[in-house]
Amino acid sequence: MRLPRTRPRSLAGQLFAMQVVLIAAVVAGCAVFAYASGSAQAEETAARQVRVAALAVADSPSVREAIRTPDPSAVLQPYAERVREDTGIAFVTIMDTERVRWTHPDTSQIGDTFLGNTAKALRGQTFTETYTGTLGPSIRVVTPIRDDGRIVGLVSAGITVDRVSSQVREQLGALALAAGGALALGGIGTYVINARLRRHTHGMNAAELSRLHDYHQATLHAVREGLLMLDGRRRIALINDAGRELLGLEPDTEAVGRTVDELALPAPLTGALLASESRVDELHLTADRVIVVNTRPVVGGEQRGTVVTLRDHTELQALTGELDSERGFTQALRSQAHEAANRLHTVVSLIELGRVEEAVDFATAELELAQVLTDRVVGAVEEPVLAALLLGKAAQANERGVELVLAEDSLIDDGALPPSLAQRDLVTILGNLIDNAVDAASEGPEGAEGLAESGAAVPGPRAAGVPAGRARVTVTALADERELLLRVADTGAGIEPEAADEVFRRGWSTHGAGRGLGLALVRQAAHRNGGTVELDAGPDGGARFTVRLPLGDRTAGSAAGARAKEVTA
Repeated sequence: MRLPRTRPRSLAGQLFAMQVVLIAAVVAGCAVFAYASGSAQAEETAARQVRVAALAVADSPSVREAIRTPDPSAVLQPYAERVREDTGIAFVTIMDTERVRWTHPDTSQIGDTFLGNTAKALRGQTFTETYTGTLGPSIRVVTPIRDDGRIVGLVSAGITVDRVSSQVREQLGALALAAGGALALGGIGTYVINARLRRHTHGMNAAELSRLHDYHQATLHAVREGLLMLDGRRRIALINDAGRELLGLEPDTEAVGRTVDELALPAPLTGALLASESRVDELHLTADRVIVVNTRPVVGGEQRGTVVTLRDHTELQALTGELDSERGFTQALRSQAHEAANRLHTVVSLIELGRVEEAVDFATAELELAQVLTDRVVGAVEEPVLAALLLGKAAQANERGVELVLAEDSLIDDGALPPSLAQRDLVTILGNLIDNAVDAASEGPEGAEGLAESGAAVPGPRAAGVPAGRARVTVTALADERELLLRVADTGAGIEPEAADEVFRRGWSTHGAGRGLGLALVRQAAHRNGGTVELDAGPDGGARFTVRLPLGDRTAGSAAGARAKEVTA
């Protein structure tokens, strides 16, 4: 028959048993030490007591006078008994130098020979010894009686060992009572402490706690979401690897114990982490990432803390931007198909009317306009992703009445861009810049009054020579051995220099709430690849954005480039 497997005792139970044994051992040890010390002290006290009594008797003048009489016992026996009773010792024996007793508690022993050592006393010394005499084992002191320098007798005062032992036993009873009280008090205190420990550990044993800790550590390192726990003073109590990565903390940076203010995070993100109320799915930008922040305060206990979860939204945001671009391409293609159908109907009608030459001229003119842009983009930009992006954006811009122009000095050879430069970042940078430029150019300088009233953007001066009837966006894409230059200029209202830094802040937009993320993503993507973004006035009076991304072996952007590859993987 198999015996049921017993569950190991809980950690609190093991500690309780260990502490009870420890307290019992300590109390027992203290009791033994106290007993041994008390015994030695009792013997020392008894020896000191009898020594004082013996010396007092030996120095008494009445004793010396009694020794000179023919019958010393007649005077000395009553005197010795009074001293014995007053001091509480067992005996006071006065004897001559031949060890013949003059006094004794048992009068029948008077005249007999003293049992014990007297040699040292006869030489003038006072000494202590333990000896078994007529009254049993005793601690005794023997000292000489001097009269005019001569030793005329001896005095021995003693106390029985039994009496000393009885005194020790009395002390031992009190000691046992104190030890029992200490043991009971220690046991009660230990039980209370371990009951509280049992509640906190939920009755788990050491193996279960160790396994729980291992699972806890493995979970923290395995989960892809960032986890951050703040104590009541807004100091970091716990942060996992994903949290470090999302907040841009170096692996060797000691974050636990530091306040959120010391992490040098963007101000909006710091404010969200320090907020006392809950935050749900807030979008924030760091230098390299777009993260979704959720916070919830911890209620209960003496201190309030905060639990923060962080999710990487960078890739999803990039995919959303690409989806928006694809949606725009689809709409542009639908519109182009509609326009192509109209043109085709026009060509057919001209042929039916017998205007063949006019039909050919009309058809070839439309084809030449489209082919010129395609040839220009393909010839200058051999990077397929950028070429496709420019052609698609050109179609979108054309539908909104904006002409997208590729600058004459644009040139990107095939293979000029290194693999470390993520294509998704190029789409994010150039796509958002072109979209914003098309928006600004389509509104034109005449929309400046409305922008000025909103306080978001102020029109700049319009350059001379810009055709009033055609909005334009000029794109420059140039790559050499050192860097990639992407420049987008428009004929829109422009932006005042004072707002140059604000335009890159998340939420800044001239088109109302829910917008204003594109330029923030542009700067983030540029920073991730070790590049810079500049804003100034364009030659056509609108805004001009210039992005410079280092190519080849760069030291400043090596870490950022590695992170960019991880995001696009």
